[in-house]
Amino acid sequence: MVRNVAGELPELEDEDFYLLSGVEQGMRFSEWVQREKLPKFTSLTEEEVDYRLERCLKRGLIEKKTIQYEGYTLQFEGYDTLALRALVERDTIGEFGSPLGVGKESDVYEVRSYKPLALKYHREGYTNFREVHKERDYTSENDHVSWMYTARKAAEREHEILEELYPDVSVPQPIDQNRHAIVMEKMDGVELSRTRLEADQVLGVLDLLVSEIANAHANGYVHADMSEYNVFVNEEGVKIFDWPQAVPTDHENAGEFLRRDLTNIVGYFRRKYPQHVPDDLESDDLADSIEDESFETISEFVA
Repeated sequence: MVRNVAGELPELEDEDFYLLSGVEQGMRFSEWVQREKLPKFTSLTEEEVDYRLERCLKRGLIEKKTIQYEGYTLQFEGYDTLALRALVERDTIGEFGSPLGVGKESDVYEVRSYKPLALKYHREGYTNFREVHKERDYTSENDHVSWMYTARKAAEREHEILEELYPDVSVPQPIDQNRHAIVMEKMDGVELSRTRLEADQVLGVLDLLVSEIANAHANGYVHADMSEYNVFVNEEGVKIFDWPQAVPTDHENAGEFLRRDLTNIVGYFRRKYPQHVPDDLESDDLADSIEDESFETISEFVA
């Protein structure tokens, strides 16, 4: 988990942000930004650059190397700081709270504005950049692509998809986005993987979930990474989150991804509630009905 930098914000000065923004700008061209280029990228004097480098290094916001040349790169903490400051200046965020979830590709925190919200930092590419770059459609074809670019594109893509799906599909309401960070509504309820449903709830919740998968398809998207870990359940129904890898329904592999999503979900319910999920409920049949827009309820598919 990347360190929470919210407490650093009040201690930083405008010139510190000029330095961080300058390193960010330089990283568009190279993973490591040469020290001699920083005055140009930051509009700071040589002396001011040195002073700000020392402050940002001390706080773990940047990293230094001196192998072939003296160079600097942003740490994720530095990138978090830039995104967080932008969201605070827009009045999107007023207070910073506790962690809500930590995963391989994101960290999520509770934040507050006019109501409790969730701040999601995308972490794609930070530790497994090559794998993410190879598998995700939103990565660039350029020779130089940094983890910073990959994480930002993931956030932009997820925010765009949420805006297109909400409110027709039960997804978190998107609020704002900057760099690799998204602010969205805080979801109530419990993650499906941690929920123990009563016998009379099992097929009802599964039906709600398949219905939302169908709604998303009707609105142009397949989630492409559905599991019990990206669904919240509460008294009002279900909510599907984590959409950066979603594909449009005209994608060449959309049908395959849809079937995989349904296989994952039906398989999860069948493993956890074997006595309540009929053997004749087939994910391929569900996918066919979703694709031809005839799906209404899973009761049509069980004897």
